[in-house]
Amino acid sequence: MPIYLLTTFTNTWQPKLMSMCMRTRFLLAFCAASLFSQAVYADIVLPDVDAKYVSLKQINPSRDAGYVVGDVLDRTVILDIKKPYELVKESLPIEGYEHRYRGQISGIELVKINHLETVSKDSVKHELQLRYQVFTTGKLAKPAALRAEILKLRHTDSKEVVQYRVPSYSFRISPLSVFGAVKLKEEMSPFVPPLFLDDQTDLLQLTLAIAALSLSLLGLLYILGVHAWLPRMGAPFAKAYRDIRKLPDNEAGIQQAASRLHAALNKTAGGVLFNSNLDQFLQNKPAYALLRQELERFFALSSLVFFAPVAHTHLGISPKLWLQQFSRQLRDCERGLLPSVKHKVSQ
Repeated sequence: MPIYLLTTFTNTWQPKLMSMCMRTRFLLAFCAASLFSQAVYADIVLPDVDAKYVSLKQINPSRDAGYVVGDVLDRTVILDIKKPYELVKESLPIEGYEHRYRGQISGIELVKINHLETVSKDSVKHELQLRYQVFTTGKLAKPAALRAEILKLRHTDSKEVVQYRVPSYSFRISPLSVFGAVKLKEEMSPFVPPLFLDDQTDLLQLTLAIAALSLSLLGLLYILGVHAWLPRMGAPFAKAYRDIRKLPDNEAGIQQAASRLHAALNKTAGGVLFNSNLDQFLQNKPAYALLRQELERFFALSSLVFFAPVAHTHLGISPKLWLQQFSRQLRDCERGLLPSVKHKVSQ
């Protein structure tokens, strides 16, 4: 009885096993045929589209050398496709696709694609923003390229399919480090022009510094200058100061210095100036108000110089030096500057 049951079980499943094997063989044959047909279709070279239907604009990376592993290259391709042709969007590059050259992986991978489409009356503009990344390196600099993209176009009426080839972009990949001795003349790449430093900021700072220094020197010259080639440097007190500096430090020099200051005061006041009309002068010329005590002291000194030359002046310094200092204070007021009442006169 057991033998009969086993024989019955085997006879029951044998046709099913044969049917499953036939189906498996059929599916394998179908897959092989599909792959073969796709390979044959991929090898078919489509005709190129007439150039008048497509216009191309490329925005390639700004440099074509010096890239190392991990660097990113951005490329923008703008296609203006005129009707009756339209882009077969299935032919656009695929993210993650790694190009092969002569069976070898190139090491340049498309990591991002952004497709912008603008429809107009007679054409459609396609903007492809492509981002590639370098995943290869070597001991020496080597050439590389962003592959030429083959895009397919379809005629909307006849359904004819043609292709358009976007040109490749060549560049060079550099090693992360240099191996062995480097001969600079031989290693310099003709693809990269000499690098220039941006000196605009430095030039601006240098110009501002020179301008500030010039203004400072001009102001210092205006304050300390004794020549008459700047505004107000030829005024009465400026001339008197220059003259007094050249006078000798003796009785005659002191009298000449006092006379020279009287002349400058009279010219500035527009008449003869003494203690009697000093208040009126300071009211008309308020710039000299800070020197009121000095003016009163000058008139007292003038009386001693001309009428009592042997009298003691109580100035603390030589009368000639005091007159020189006083003339400089008047010159500062004349130029619109604040005089230094306790200023020490340089010899």
